[in-house]
Amino acid sequence: MNNQLKVLRAMRNWSQAELADRLDVSRQAVNAIETGKYDPSLPLAFKLARLFDMPIEEIFDDGHKGQDDGE
Repeated sequence: MNNQLKVLRAMRNWSQAELADRLDVSRQAVNAIETGKYDPSLPLAFKLARLFDMPIEEIFDDGHKGQDDGE
């Protein structure tokens, strides 16, 4: 899953460790999410959305934008 996490973090001049502290996760978890090696849990995705004051869909891209689920 693609995401904007690295860009959003950089806009606030936060290190991976600072973001991890704010989310109560490890720095390695932040790195894994940023590099697409790990998809966050739904509660963590909501936490990120609240932290950056953005909808989840603006942070994460599942590659299915504009497609109906029924097709």
